[in-house]
Amino acid sequence: MKLDEIDKKIIREYMHDARLSFREVAKRIKVAVGTVMTRTKKLENEGIIKGYAPLLDHQKLGYELTAIIEIVVSKGKLLEMEREIAKLPQACAVYDVTGLTDAFVIAKFRTRKDLGDFTKKLLAMPFVERTNTHVALTTVKEDFRLPP
Repeated sequence: MKLDEIDKKIIREYMHDARLSFREVAKRIKVAVGTVMTRTKKLENEGIIKGYAPLLDHQKLGYELTAIIEIVVSKGKLLEMEREIAKLPQACAVYDVTGLTDAFVIAKFRTRKDLGDFTKKLLAMPFVERTNTHVALTTVKEDFRLPP
């Protein structure tokens, strides 16, 4: 689906505040309410809008540690391993990547023990050969919203 300017404006409004009503979005971008309703449903059906969620302050919720974990996987088992890791609630993002490492995982933890348990769980997976864990010292920016 190719996005036009109206679609992009609708997405921008939802990225700013996903609680906005169709009527409020229509008012802000100066189009009919029906246009916003139809376009929003189409964006949802196409999978461009996957859901609506609040932006949370993880530290205020007690998640003091952010880890970026590099993983090396046995040949041919990357997708299976990634699917298993993606099921773990601490994993915020799972990427397969180019380079010396096969995958990166970004995960959040309340304590060092939680991070240690997670790492041990990864290493116990049959296809994980090794991991290299980086702990973020400061979060300068963490916002996965992109301009449409």
